[in-house]
Amino acid sequence: MQAATPSFADVNRDVLRPLFKPTPGWLTLFILDLLVLGFGIFCWGVQLKWGMGVAGYAPPVFWGVYITTFVFWVGIGHAGTLISAILFLFRSKWRTGIYRASEAMTIFAVITAAMFPLIHVGRVWYVYFLFPYPNQRELWPNFKSPLLWDVFAINTYLTISAVFFFVGLIPDIAAVRDGHKGIIRKVYTVLSLGWRGTDNQWRHYMAAYGFFAALCTPLVLSVHSVVSWDFAMAQTAGWHSTIFPPYFVAGAIFSGCAMVLTLLIPLSKVFEWEEYINIWHFEHLAKLCLLTGGILTYAYSIEHFIAWYSDNPYEWGIFVNRATGDYSFVFWTMVTCNCIIPLVWWKKSMRTNIYVLFVVSIFINIGMWFERYNIIASSLAHQFDPGAWVHYAPSWVELGILLGSFAWFGMWFLLFVKVMPAVAIAEIKELLPPPLKHHEEAA
Repeated sequence: MQAATPSFADVNRDVLRPLFKPTPGWLTLFILDLLVLGFGIFCWGVQLKWGMGVAGYAPPVFWGVYITTFVFWVGIGHAGTLISAILFLFRSKWRTGIYRASEAMTIFAVITAAMFPLIHVGRVWYVYFLFPYPNQRELWPNFKSPLLWDVFAINTYLTISAVFFFVGLIPDIAAVRDGHKGIIRKVYTVLSLGWRGTDNQWRHYMAAYGFFAALCTPLVLSVHSVVSWDFAMAQTAGWHSTIFPPYFVAGAIFSGCAMVLTLLIPLSKVFEWEEYINIWHFEHLAKLCLLTGGILTYAYSIEHFIAWYSDNPYEWGIFVNRATGDYSFVFWTMVTCNCIIPLVWWKKSMRTNIYVLFVVSIFINIGMWFERYNIIASSLAHQFDPGAWVHYAPSWVELGILLGSFAWFGMWFLLFVKVMPAVAIAEIKELLPPPLKHHEEAA
């Protein structure tokens, strides 16, 4: 790293240095990741062989770890679009070092989420029953169902986010092309779409990038609102609430920003990118977590207040059971990780301490997964008929697949940082002083 302000050449060298080269820290993480992924695949193989009986489902609880994890990963994907699109429109300079990795996180998180409806149906080879195409079975999707709205919302989000991600990569792909020879140069020549950095290309690039940023912005609010309607549109006690859309959106941004911290803190250390990804960026992410965490805490409080004030015994019974019943461990873990632990960030010395940032971000991710589990499992297990009350506990197979999903996500992210610039070269250069002219350098 340079002690002084890095030059344009320094930025290219530092960001492109880890590409296509073995890095001991990266290699260790990748091997460990593959081992965990292998265990997750083994657990899914057990479920495919023996059926859904190996899962911990107990009627009427048929949504468990898999749907909880689906909602969790959809939420994780929101921070990338928030950081890259909304903060770009507001011209926030602190986004520049972190938005590329955040965008990649969005794509891989949504891809990971998309696996769980397939895992959840059990016999995945019959998944084509879900697709709306002319067939002799006369099975058609119900367009009034929020489950179908999920399909359209998440696919739209994935498509627009992927295009936005690729458009932003084009100038940096050209930098990779210019710094390599042979087959790598040929591949990146195709991917760079003929980029030469001319004035005309830059004007069209900025117009396209701004357009996609504006298009992605409403998706941050709409997609997780649609996911929340999976619950809010149901009559199940503890779900049927108008507070769910803003509650879910705030939680998604909260967990997504925490995951950005979890990913980028080790990344900046392993690749020695502290010049470009540092405490300045992490502190702003912590502040964003404080804002959305405060909204989330308020939503928890209002949710309980509405249940009590409604004087509906079924609704209030759910919330009492969550706090004092079979799922009290889940509830209090959620409250501790999401509402109490992040409060340490109100002190500047805590939100500028790299170790505190990393540990608290992990606690937030744990708490947000438990939040989704608390919503789903407790309401289904404790419905209107006391005779049907059960206690759902995940089996080792479900937990293995859950761990495997993190390894699946980690595998793609680790591969990404080895084949694409994980820091936006072009936008980092915009924050640097322009290079001196030759006669000024000579003087």
